[in-house]
Amino acid sequence: MPAPRAELRDSGSVRSRQAADEPALGLGADTGPDADPCHSPDADLGPDADLGPDSGPSPDSDPSPGAGPGPESGPDPESSPDSESSPDPGLLPDPGPEPASAAAPRHLPPGSGVAALSPRYQVGAALAVAVVAVAVCVHVGMVFLHVAPSNTVTKAHGKAIDDWIYPEFEQNWKLFAPNPLQQNIAVQVRAQIRGVDGGSRTTGWYDLSAQDGRDIDGNLVPSHTQQNELRRAWDFFTATHDSSARPVGLRGALAETYLRRVVVMRLERGSVDEGGVVERVQVRSRTTNVTPPKWGTDKVSTTPVYRVLSWWSVPDGATEGGAR
Repeated sequence: MPAPRAELRDSGSVRSRQAADEPALGLGADTGPDADPCHSPDADLGPDADLGPDSGPSPDSDPSPGAGPGPESGPDPESSPDSESSPDPGLLPDPGPEPASAAAPRHLPPGSGVAALSPRYQVGAALAVAVVAVAVCVHVGMVFLHVAPSNTVTKAHGKAIDDWIYPEFEQNWKLFAPNPLQQNIAVQVRAQIRGVDGGSRTTGWYDLSAQDGRDIDGNLVPSHTQQNELRRAWDFFTATHDSSARPVGLRGALAETYLRRVVVMRLERGSVDEGGVVERVQVRSRTTNVTPPKWGTDKVSTTPVYRVLSWWSVPDGATEGGAR
């Protein structure tokens, strides 16, 4: 009776090879009406079977000597989708060093300067900067007031400014030269005219500076003559004459001739002679101090101060350049 036992072993081996070649859909692939009742019970375990410690073969069981290794309980590695999408990491090529652009960002160094200090030292540094800034502003302001022309601030705090400047920060220059005018000077003239009937008359005072001012007001492009001719003529005269109107130097006579010609031309231009002849002219200046601001403490006189010159004879052809 040995023959039937050999057939069982052969049929078991064939079934084992067939189960290994077919795709394993679970651990119960051979269950059915034609299942071999002689193969191992482990092959009939379904997907919900309990694989606890008691479900394995007994250690005392004697396996068949001719039976080969049974099929693995897991899915076929060749047919698993994970095996195709996840290749073996050991078989991948070495990607090489990571490019610099994809490298991890460098850690920024810790705060430097004042930010690296503790809060207490930060407050101290801020106070030091504030003190230096205030000192610089005060110094610049003191130097400005020292070199600026005399004004309300320098008159009220002149000693404090001098104490700050001298002797370390002494300045030997001025911000404005010459000193800006703080007076209004008007040049006025009157004339002695001989009429057609042979009589003479003296006109009133004509304010030539006020006439120039009216011509300049509202004029976007005033002429140089309107702005500077009369003013420069008077400055030229006062610079070359003393307080008694006596010439100082060789240019005194030239300054007198120039001023006289200017005022005579203005009189004729204004038809002051009324058909007569200008025989003599007299020039004077009217000086008034500029009113100080309301917040200032300066006390200045607003009474006009006049400087009256002597009469000048007007020779014939004086306006044509023949005055002597």
